[in-house]
Amino acid sequence: MGNQVEKLTHLNYKEVPTADPTGVDRDEGPRIGVSYIFSNDDDELEQQQDSVHDLGGEHPALQPYDPQLHEVECSVYYRDECIYQKSFAEEDTLTYTPENLLNRCKPGDLVEFVCQAQYPHWVVYVGDFQVVHLHRLEVVNSFLTDASQGRRGRIANQLYRYKPLSPAVVVRNALEQVGCKDRDLSWRNSECFAAWCRYGKREFKIGGELRIGKQPYRLQIRLGDKRSHTLEFQSLEDLIMEKRRNDQIGRAAVIQELSSHLQAAEEEEEEDEDHHHPGAQTAPSASRPDSVRC
Repeated sequence: MGNQVEKLTHLNYKEVPTADPTGVDRDEGPRIGVSYIFSNDDDELEQQQDSVHDLGGEHPALQPYDPQLHEVECSVYYRDECIYQKSFAEEDTLTYTPENLLNRCKPGDLVEFVCQAQYPHWVVYVGDFQVVHLHRLEVVNSFLTDASQGRRGRIANQLYRYKPLSPAVVVRNALEQVGCKDRDLSWRNSECFAAWCRYGKREFKIGGELRIGKQPYRLQIRLGDKRSHTLEFQSLEDLIMEKRRNDQIGRAAVIQELSSHLQAAEEEEEEDEDHHHPGAQTAPSASRPDSVRC
């Protein structure tokens, strides 16, 4: 199918969410440009958490949550346009308890629940203390406090830079999908579903873009004050999955992972220069953004 399959967590093809982006066409064959990655990050997280509750146990002790310690500052670009930005300099990254969020949320708001070593979980607030979200391969209606599963959260309206739909339309989009599950799903994870409800863009849906030709999306990860690393993607869906993986493994792991890659690339570059210019000394390279295609 032209795409690398990293993990296979579904038992059969009937469980794979391959619905057409329009939500209507149900062709049985594969579609051009669709990345068939058989996993669901929210499922893996929440099944583990549910098993803890079923056993009557408690969540393992974690460090107090600090976005600057556990999350990665990053920006997303479509060609030259910034369409997403997370910066610790802005108050949008502050987190609150679920009870505190209830006093801040308005219908149509997006809420992102975060916790150390877990995938972020996004929900759409629809009023009356309730949210709609993609949970374990089904769109469900829950109380905000239940959907949080004890995690802290933030109102995430300002992360994506797209023009939002009206609050009434956002709520309607979410409520109309309640009960949608399995093969009828058109979203890879809770973030894609919530963002689609608020912005109505097909790019958030499975197979919403053809992965052909150039890679117009760039994920710029900030490594320090003067250096960043850039990854390129053919679709927003693929980029979001990588961004969520970074959130799950944490800032320290991301920096270590990228530093190892950059060091290896620099050593290879120095070897090539020495090979072409024997005896020449290599000057230290200035800090600059690096770019890798995915």
